[in-house]
Amino acid sequence: MIKRMGRAICDITVSVDGYSAGFHQTEERPFGDDGGDGSGGKLHAWMFDTPEENRAEVDQMAAAKAFVMGRNMFGPVRGEWDRQWNGWWGEDPPFHAPVFVLTHHARGPQPMDGGTTFHFVTEGIESALAQARAAAGDGDVAIAGGATTINQYLAAGLIDELRLHIVPLTLGAGTRLFEGVPPLKLEQVTSRAASLVTHVTYRVLS
Repeated sequence: MIKRMGRAICDITVSVDGYSAGFHQTEERPFGDDGGDGSGGKLHAWMFDTPEENRAEVDQMAAAKAFVMGRNMFGPVRGEWDRQWNGWWGEDPPFHAPVFVLTHHARGPQPMDGGTTFHFVTEGIESALAQARAAAGDGDVAIAGGATTINQYLAAGLIDELRLHIVPLTLGAGTRLFEGVPPLKLEQVTSRAASLVTHVTYRVLS
């Protein structure tokens, strides 16, 4: 009997014009020119200002059994790991599961409070997904972001379900979802409008 593998899913918050972050990201402004103070507060107000209204989507995002993210989502450190950086999320990150971070520079695993351990993968996106699937068992793997990483997985045909959280603002420039991704055939599964966001889930057919 073949063991069922979980899906590769993706949740990402984007502006109406498709950006998940602005240009000029820094350690102090991880979302760059995001229409606010660079913290992503406007993009992610739906999560933090109206959490109960969006409880189902927030819970769904946290339900994955393993996560994959790009190095830029993990932190601002570039090149060799010349200083300790354990992610943007403090000592108890919200993942509570293994997280596989794409990087070109080797680093040992970093266990954190709450069940999160960051694993650093230098062998590319397919290796990171394979390791995450092994860790997740029959649970889902979330391709957490950012948009550049998600675009690589979409272009490679490795995402099964795409969940967009579209907020009513435009950024005009920045890191854009679907940049460099070939045309995709999507099937809309669900959509729901809330006060600060519209949630749309697509199945990726090709």
